[in-house]
Amino acid sequence: MQIVQTSSPSGVSTKGTGTTRVADDASTAIDGSAGARAEGTAGKSSAASLKRGLSNWDHQLQGEISNAQQTLDYLERSSSQLQALKSELAAKLAARQGRDGQVEARVRQFSNTWRQRASASGGSLDAQLGYTSPQVAQQNFSIRGLTMASLQDGPQETLAFSVGGANQAIRSVNIEPGLSAEQIVARFDQALMPSGIRVKQGESGELVFSTPEGAWANVRDSLSVRGGGIRFPTGQMNRVRTDAEPAAIAPEEWDTSDVEALRATLQQVVQALAQLQAARSSVSLALAQATGRVAKAQPVQANVSMDTLAESFTEKASKPGYESLLAISSALVGISRERVVALLGLR
Repeated sequence: MQIVQTSSPSGVSTKGTGTTRVADDASTAIDGSAGARAEGTAGKSSAASLKRGLSNWDHQLQGEISNAQQTLDYLERSSSQLQALKSELAAKLAARQGRDGQVEARVRQFSNTWRQRASASGGSLDAQLGYTSPQVAQQNFSIRGLTMASLQDGPQETLAFSVGGANQAIRSVNIEPGLSAEQIVARFDQALMPSGIRVKQGESGELVFSTPEGAWANVRDSLSVRGGGIRFPTGQMNRVRTDAEPAAIAPEEWDTSDVEALRATLQQVVQALAQLQAARSSVSLALAQATGRVAKAQPVQANVSMDTLAESFTEKASKPGYESLLAISSALVGISRERVVALLGLR
C-alpha cells in the first residue's frame, strides 16, 4: 500500500508530491525518512481502528442491545395484534355484530405470535413477560411432594436426583432435622446447579425450581428422585411430577362462543395489553442502559480522531476491491429500520 506524506499531525493522507511505499510484511524494511515511517504507523493505526469498528464493543453489550431490540419488536407486534383483537371484540359486543370469524382469526393470530415468544425475543423474554438478558429466560416449576414443611419435618433422609435418564450423574441432597429454610434452599441449589436447575425460595416460602426454557422439556420428562423411604420411595429412581409456573398470558383459554365468553375474553385482552406495556417499558429501560454503557465500553483512541476515521473510511469505500467491501459491510452489519426507529424513540 502507499502512505502519502503530509504535514497533518493526524496522519491522514493528503495530496502531495512524494510518496513512500511501505511493505505489508512486518519483517520488510521500510524505506524512507523517519517522518515517513511515523506517518505510516499512524496510517496503519487509523485503518486498524476502522476495521475493528464495532468489534471493539463489549460482546455482552452487543448481545444485550440486540436482544432488547428483538424483544421490543416482538412486544410491539404483539400489542398491535391485541389492539386489533380488542377493537373487534368491543365492536361485536356493542352492536352484536361484526365480520364473521374475524374475532376468532385475531385470537389465532395472537396465539401463534405468543408461541413464538422465545425465538422472537432471542430467548430473553420469559413466560411471565420478564426480560432476562443477558441471561436466558427461565421456566419456574415446583416438584410435587417437595414442600418446605415436609422437608423441615421428619427424620434425616438423603434425596438423590437425576436429570436426563439413568446414565446421568446423581445429585444428592441431605435433609436433616433443624435446617432453616435458607439452608434447605442452599443445599438444593448447590446440588442441582450442575444439572442446570437452580432453586430459590418463593414469596410464600415455597421451593421454586427453575431451568432454562430450552431445557424445560427434558427436565419435565426425565427428572427422577430416589429417597430413603420417608418422603420418597427407596430403591429405584422414580419419576416426579412437576408443575410449571403458568404463563402470564393464556390465549388458548380465550373463548368466543357466546356473549359472556366474549366479555371475559375482552377483559383478559385488556389485562394482557397492560402486561405487554409494562414489559415494553422494562425492555426500553434495559436498552437505554445498555446503549448508555456502549461509549464506556469502547477503548479510547488517543491518537486517532473521528475525523481521521471518517476520512479513512471514505478513502477505502471509494476504491473497488475487498477493502471497500469490508469497510462498508462492517459499517452496515446489523442495521435495520426497526432498530433505528427503536433507538430514535429513546430520545
